[in-house]
Amino acid sequence: MPSSQSAEILSPQFAEIIEREDDVVRSPAESLPELESASESMPSYVSSSASLTSNPESLILESPPAAVELPADPLSPADSLPLSNKTILVTRAASQSSQFTKLLQEQGAMVIEMPTLEIGPPSNWRDLDRAIAHLDDFDWLILTSTNGVDYFFDRLNAQTGDPIPATNIKIAVVGEKTAQRLARLGLQPDFIPPDFVADSLVTNFPEPLSGLRMLFPRVESGGREVLVKEFVNQGAKVREVAAYESRCPDAIAPNALSALRNHTVDVITFASSKTVQHFCQLLQQADESWQAWIDGVCIASIGPQTSQSCQDLLGRVDLEAQEYTLDGLTGAIVQWATPDPDDGVAEAEAETVIDTETETVVDTEVVIAEAAPTVEEKEDAQTTVTEEEIELEEDNQANGSDT
Repeated sequence: MPSSQSAEILSPQFAEIIEREDDVVRSPAESLPELESASESMPSYVSSSASLTSNPESLILESPPAAVELPADPLSPADSLPLSNKTILVTRAASQSSQFTKLLQEQGAMVIEMPTLEIGPPSNWRDLDRAIAHLDDFDWLILTSTNGVDYFFDRLNAQTGDPIPATNIKIAVVGEKTAQRLARLGLQPDFIPPDFVADSLVTNFPEPLSGLRMLFPRVESGGREVLVKEFVNQGAKVREVAAYESRCPDAIAPNALSALRNHTVDVITFASSKTVQHFCQLLQQADESWQAWIDGVCIASIGPQTSQSCQDLLGRVDLEAQEYTLDGLTGAIVQWATPDPDDGVAEAEAETVIDTETETVVDTEVVIAEAAPTVEEKEDAQTTVTEEEIELEEDNQANGSDT
């Protein structure tokens, strides 16, 4: 059949594909992309060359083009996150869980909140009210938590009608969050220690402590007695007043209880010693055999003081944040959940490292030792308490915990 007639038989799209130059037709392989486009309008593939051209060898489509295999559907963003398919139980105050929950969810975790602290007013306002009435008697106001900021200034406003002090009292705060909460009131602290820990407050105080009069609004039960002792040892006069209280809830959250009983929890987080104490108290009330519920569950602690409470009351702690903040705890959990592809290589290299020149085994003890923390670093870690731990008053009193 003449080529002009064959072009009439083909659909317009397919006709465009067959371009003849001196009776040479492009091969199917060369035309495959265009064929696939054109084939969308064709009822079926052409299997015989006779109806297309008088030259049987010019074009033979013996079978349909091979199906193009598409790659498997990529993982959804949630599935590709490091904490996807992990269920994490958050044990913090109900009013303070949302920030930590958000950090974990951003890493793909399913979060169950189990409030183990209820933050509220103290049993009596008397001492705080007296201090507010005599603010002129103090040189410094010491604030070590966002709770301290909130409850002190709320009470100041209630008692004086002024949301900010009408005196020249200076303000020292511990931690970024405490400073940020103060900034919302339009106040800037006169001193923030370089490290977000209470101990740094004493060692870096901007003026000699001897003779200074300090007002320290704090949680009613527990608190930083070690910090107060250090101030007193340096000659300062510290007045502690209860500004708020943290209590154990009456009962465990039903969804948290169900998840623990059904062994669907992968990680339990603790951001203070009190959260550990109240966690055990709530579970003991629910079932005396509750210890079996946490077998195989990762116990994650925000810092050394909280870790000690985990050891004392739960018998173990599986991971501790290197940076004693919620961000640091989130990072530690992500690291725990993420397999390190270099682990196997490093392990093999630690066993034997061959000197390529001498073909002798090189001692790897020094290399491994460099990665381990020094004794001094361990001791520092055991005596350092962070803003997050102070904020929930998790550190134990000097004479023991307040369980």
